[in-house]
Amino acid sequence: MAANPNATGAKTESPVRMIKKYPNRRLYDTKTSSYITLADVKQMVLKQEDFQVVDAKSGDELTRQILLQIILEEESGSVPMFSSDLLSQMIRSYGGAMQGFMGSYLEKNVEAFQQMQKSLQDQSQRIYGDNSRASQELWSQFMNLQGPAMQSLMQAYMDQSQKMFVQFQDQMQNQARNMFSGFSFPGFPGQPQGKPESDSK
Repeated sequence: MAANPNATGAKTESPVRMIKKYPNRRLYDTKTSSYITLADVKQMVLKQEDFQVVDAKSGDELTRQILLQIILEEESGSVPMFSSDLLSQMIRSYGGAMQGFMGSYLEKNVEAFQQMQKSLQDQSQRIYGDNSRASQELWSQFMNLQGPAMQSLMQAYMDQSQKMFVQFQDQMQNQARNMFSGFSFPGFPGQPQGKPESDSK
């Protein structure tokens, strides 16, 4: 009789693992009915488990906050992923017109990167079996070969984007000149004052 309630609970169990965060900053895993640490949450991320962190009292969503704490701990280690310049550029993007673009750009590139890694890992597993070391070495070899090429590609993309941006600026200035050519505004980059008089003489 005791097995039936457990079986029923297994059927109705949500696929998303629920983590509750209490005011004392402790995290409670409702699946294992035990307190866990950020290191445990990191392992869930590495295992690609679906989970959600909520405030135990208010029910507010806190998943992003916990993930940012994990990133902060990783970045505080000996081998950070983000440089100070990149972090500064990301901070400058907040509140600006480029905020949405920056987030979408980073997300799509990370997804593409992960898809390449997963595809290579799957192929490595078919060749070498469950040898994670061989898979990691294969990925390292791929990155060593493709790293310079990817950097060159990104540099070419940024150069092209800068050229297009300059052309767009020039086009906007030309349109503004044509639109307001019959008006005189102090400081407007049009014809210098006094030129029509010199031409009339």
